[in-house]
Amino acid sequence: MTETPQNPTVLVLHGGGGPATVGPIAAHLAESAHVLAPTIPGWNGTPRPDELDSPGALARHFLSELTDAGEHDVVVIGNSLGGWIAAEMALADTAGRVGRIALIDAVGIEVPEHPVRDIAGLPPQEIAKFSFHDPSKLVVPPPTPEGLAIVRGNQAALAAVAGDMRDQSLGERLGAITVPTLVLWGESDGVVTPDYGRAFAAAIPEARFELIPEAGHLPQLENPAAVFAALDAFLTA
Repeated sequence: MTETPQNPTVLVLHGGGGPATVGPIAAHLAESAHVLAPTIPGWNGTPRPDELDSPGALARHFLSELTDAGEHDVVVIGNSLGGWIAAEMALADTAGRVGRIALIDAVGIEVPEHPVRDIAGLPPQEIAKFSFHDPSKLVVPPPTPEGLAIVRGNQAALAAVAGDMRDQSLGERLGAITVPTLVLWGESDGVVTPDYGRAFAAAIPEARFELIPEAGHLPQLENPAAVFAALDAFLTA
């Protein structure tokens, strides 16, 4: 894990695009917090043990790491798949390891009228149409063999862990979350729409929902100032 030894402790979990997608959040919070920014096992060429085959299993994995480190009241921030894992951590925690959670364009629940868009196998330019408010902000460098291998490995890890990006039981289970919860959503997200986000927030008792303007599925990349302001206020509330 990448760490900056300050307080409070914040665990930042990335989505299918890998750790670089949440790098701005980790860098911003490192100025005032002890930041843990792990690469989820299976991403960026890291090994993924067979037992880490679901968001719930990854949640238990990270809770175990927090236990081993003696951490309590950790703020868990997750984008996309990372948000799903953060929610599962709040549900599985029985020892006060998780103090609050912030979910950024999370996936995992089933909302029949607002389904998760299937972007598996689409080229980056097509994915950008659905995941960015301004698709021109996605700069795709010329592919290298190493880069292609990482992208394909990340796609395989995402498919193995998250399947079709939903767990039919999660929506009902979210009602058991008791820690303060912030749900941030890119206003232009075409992967999981703001209405999907509102349904996610409505399933968590007293969760606060906030739209991030001029941003899609990765609002921390398109409108970082708005995301940072919302997270700073949440951490100090």
